[in-house]
Amino acid sequence: MTYSLNFAAVWRSFDLLLEGLALSLGLAVVAILAGCVLGLITAFGLVSKSVLLRKPAGLYVTVIRNTPILVLILFTYFALPELGVRLGKIESFVLTLAVYSGAYLAEVFRGGLIAVPPGQREAGLAIGLTEMQIRTSIIIPLMLRNVLPSLGSTMISLFKDTSLAAAIAVPELTFEARKINVETFRVIETWIVASCLYVATCSLLAALMRGVERRLAVPR
Repeated sequence: MTYSLNFAAVWRSFDLLLEGLALSLGLAVVAILAGCVLGLITAFGLVSKSVLLRKPAGLYVTVIRNTPILVLILFTYFALPELGVRLGKIESFVLTLAVYSGAYLAEVFRGGLIAVPPGQREAGLAIGLTEMQIRTSIIIPLMLRNVLPSLGSTMISLFKDTSLAAAIAVPELTFEARKINVETFRVIETWIVASCLYVATCSLLAALMRGVERRLAVPR
């Protein structure tokens, strides 16, 4: 039995794939921005000398990182309403991905914070800066420069995780591709095109992050 490739049916619905890709990017950007904030707060908790901050931060990272993201998505969308928290499909997924990304980014940021020389804080105190000013003006910028490669890899990985939104019928790229596949029965063609869109987008994101790394690199 031979299979003849025919992309015509996929091209007719290509606009749906592009709309799904745009939604995937939108979901990823919003979730990652929220995850960066959550991850940064958690990272400071992880390196804190206070047990009241360090233990809850560590528990959050441990629980979330050891729970499959698909389980978290289904819990947020199907279980939270039973507890009185009702969210739409998109809101549920963005919340889940933000919480999930926050746990991973917390470890990335923690490593960056540890890598900042203690002398930087001491220098800030010597010129009269407050702890908050030292963190926002010295420590965080230096930390971000240190973690850019890891941050870029994490962001690309989280963008690919948006494909799991199809599990709760969010019309992102994978959902639209599956819909076209069901309607046209062009299995190979549909997933080839969808895969190419993911690869192209991830490659573009990687190139952008490398550009940012070069721009912020310390001159040697």
